[in-house]
Amino acid sequence: MKLYSDYTDHRTRQIVADLVALASIWFVIASARALGDRINSFKAFGVRMEEAGAGFRQTMTEIGDSLSGVPLVGDGIGKPFEAAASAGAELQSAGIEGQAAVGDLAVAVAVNVAILPLMAIALLWFVPRLRFVRRAARTRQLLAQDGAIELLALRALLTADASTVLRTVDSPADAWRQADPLVMRSLANLELRSTGVAVGERQRSTP
Repeated sequence: MKLYSDYTDHRTRQIVADLVALASIWFVIASARALGDRINSFKAFGVRMEEAGAGFRQTMTEIGDSLSGVPLVGDGIGKPFEAAASAGAELQSAGIEGQAAVGDLAVAVAVNVAILPLMAIALLWFVPRLRFVRRAARTRQLLAQDGAIELLALRALLTADASTVLRTVDSPADAWRQADPLVMRSLANLELRSTGVAVGERQRSTP
């Protein structure tokens, strides 16, 4: 698999683009994670609520247990404390649920903040890089075929920018019909450069 162009200027642009893309990915992920951590910090309220509810429940339970042992009046005195302990348990449960809700919100916000920039990076960087790898692979396979120069020249005529073709060859249609070897080589080189594949002089010669 060919990741980079054989031509220095093209390869330099690719390396710079890769570095910028990777730095952008790191920045997006780091920013999303920092935002998620910031939201997660609000779990502290839920933790304090849980601890307060647990402490209150335990205290009321202990008082109720102690008073329930008092002869004659123990059962009646203990009931209000049992109700208070139940309220403490509900407060504790609310604190736990609040922590879970904050955690879920932190994940959802972080993912939603990161997904759009990462999709943009994929469209602007990864897709073109993948297209380059595929084009370079097809071009290298094409070079092994008979008549590769003519096929590459034809691809240049069909896919290259018209102004680039005209700067390379005068009257490209006439030159193609005449099968001028120099024109074929120039057009083939234009296609090779666009795909990032360089070959030796012996390979570039027309069969």
